[in-house]
Amino acid sequence: MSGTPVTPWPGYDVERSSVRVVLLDDDGRLLLFRTLDPTMPEIGEWWELPGGGVEAGESFVDTAVREIAEETGFELARTEVGVPTWRRDSTYVRRHRRTWQHEVVVTAHVVGSAPEPAREGRTETELQEYVGHRWWDVADLAAAGATQRFFPSRLPDLIEDFLAGVGIDEPFDLWN
Repeated sequence: MSGTPVTPWPGYDVERSSVRVVLLDDDGRLLLFRTLDPTMPEIGEWWELPGGGVEAGESFVDTAVREIAEETGFELARTEVGVPTWRRDSTYVRRHRRTWQHEVVVTAHVVGSAPEPAREGRTETELQEYVGHRWWDVADLAAAGATQRFFPSRLPDLIEDFLAGVGIDEPFDLWN
């Protein structure tokens, strides 16, 4: 080797830590948002777990509670947020900016059968990007993995193990 420095690939515009929430209803279904990027229609639509970026001084529990309140209007008790047993790094392009994301995934529970998420706390970007939602049965999610896109991309493959309490340290996910 010539000693040429290795340039990390892919480059990124934003690096952040985030929390994704597997939000379960009383029937054991999980909430996913049908999502698109209106500035990049060529990347199509996908289904995404609720959650978002960790703000300064927040714990993963703080972030999960805040993000669920903002994106759905559901108020979670801190004790309802599970331990982050799924850890992952991913990179994706949204709104023409590449993000490198360090992520943990947790569980939480909301009372009721497929309660309707509120939109009032969402950011303008979320209002544009979240074009629908669905409460997914775990079996339906696993079966849809071959025909639908998800974020995290391996969600259909890993959800059963995750819900069974298996610790997951997912390899790097180059999402798009």
